[in-house]
Parts: sequence; C-alpha cells; structure tokens
Amino acid sequence: MKIDSHQHLWRFDPVEYGWIDEKATALRRSYLHADLARELTASGLDGAVAVQARQSLAENDFLLGQATASGGRIRGVVGWVNLAADDVDEVLGRYAPQPRFVGVRHVVQGETDPGFLARPAFNRGVSRLRRHGLVYDVLIYAAQLPAAIAFVDRHPSQPFVLDHIAKPTIAAGRIDEAWARSFREIAKRSHVTCKLSGVVTEVRDATWSIDVIRPYVDLAIEAFGPARLMFGSDWPVCRLKTEYGDWVRTVQALTSGWSAAEQAAFWGGTAATTYKLAPDA
Repeated sequence: MKIDSHQHLWRFDPVEYGWIDEKATALRRSYLHADLARELTASGLDGAVAVQARQSLAENDFLLGQATASGGRIRGVVGWVNLAADDVDEVLGRYAPQPRFVGVRHVVQGETDPGFLARPAFNRGVSRLRRHGLVYDVLIYAAQLPAAIAFVDRHPSQPFVLDHIAKPTIAAGRIDEAWARSFREIAKRSHVTCKLSGVVTEVRDATWSIDVIRPYVDLAIEAFGPARLMFGSDWPVCRLKTEYGDWVRTVQALTSGWSAAEQAAFWGGTAATTYKLAPDA
C-alpha cells in the first residue's frame, strides 16, 4: 500500500483561504477528491492523508466528506480542533470515533508568540489526544524547532509527526546549519516521525534541482532513518514549485538505493502505522 501522507483539498474561496494570495495563481482554484485521485493513479499511489488548510471545525467536516466521497482513496484526515478550549474533550469525542479522523494540527508556523507551544491551555489539549487515539502533526518553521523539542518532550507518550522536515531555508551551495542542529536533536525522540514533504517550496532560489535539495533529504534520512520517515507531496501547495508526478519521481530517485523493507515503510507502512490507517478506511 503506497500512501501520500500529506496533501490538501479545498473548495477555493479567497476569504476562507486568505493565505492563498494573488501570487499563488496555481492554487487559486478548487482541488477536490477527484483531482487527487487522478494524481495518485498517475503516480502509482493507493491513497492519501488529507491535512487541514483552515483552522475551523468546518474544515474537518469538509475533509471527512471528501474522504467518504473518494471511495477509499483518502485513508485519513488530519483536522483541526481548538486544543486550548474548555470543551476540547467534547469536540475530540465527536471526531475521534470516525475511522478516517486520525489526527489534528495547528498552524503554529503562523503564530507570532514564540512561546505558543508552551502555553498551558494548549498543552492540556494536546495531553487529551492520546486517550482519543489521535496523532498531532507539528507544523513549524525551522526557527521554531527548539520550542518544538521542548514541546514534544512534555508529551513523551504522544505520537507526533513533524511536517515538511520543519521547513528549513533551502538555497544552492549552503546548508541551514541552525535547522540541521535542531533537526538532528528532535529526531532523537522516538515518538516523533517525520514527513519528507513540502521541501521544494522552501527553496529560495528561482529554480530548484535534485542536487539543491539532496543535502536536506540526506540529512533527514540520516537523522530519522527510512523507518521513521514517510512520503508526502504537500499537493497542491507543491505546485508553486513542481508538479505531483515530478516530486514523486524526484523522491524515488533519492531513495532508489533503499532495501525493499525500507521502501515499504517509507512509501506507506510508516504512515499506515502512525495514523492507524485501515486498508479499507
């Protein structure tokens, strides 16, 4: 089973998706389950995990509806819940029993408070996730990695997934050394897995190549190992830099020397285990 662990769907509305500005012309249209199915089929993938792009409960309902309509192609949904709210247990109890609802995410990269991940109310909400069997996806920029390390250390029994290798600043001929140090450190936590996704959109050069991103992918492999990495496309956001099939082929080239067991884990097994995806969900 080959799984794309990270993609998005939306019925485009410039108000609902204000982060998609006028420069992101490739994203200013609707992307629904049928569009995703075409990309998965063309690249030989069996299914995907749909991840929230809005911070609202309506996003959960939309994605779960798309999952139902997808005929099994969308195997899981990582939604959003206000984890700092007093009724967090009630809301989690509403969504967690739904088999496709596998995790939650907050757009921490958009928070201006450097202490956001240490907020007591937010951490109380995170502490409720394990009893509901839910994963927490960590969406941050590289500069937020030290705070994220302290955050995941507060919850040693909670499964975490680090999105987009923590968004380093990528440019030809250099490595983001601050990212590299903190990334290696967070990888030491066995309850954290990582998505090899969203890499090309962090390239600061006008164009990208496999050689430009290779040092970052190699470091991610070194730090987490193939068994704790999972493939993700970040489609359609990746279209700002590359098309779905081109990203799949790039990652295939970068992982071509792996064993069959390593390939199986990376291309689906780790996502299926981490998110508890049922084959026929």
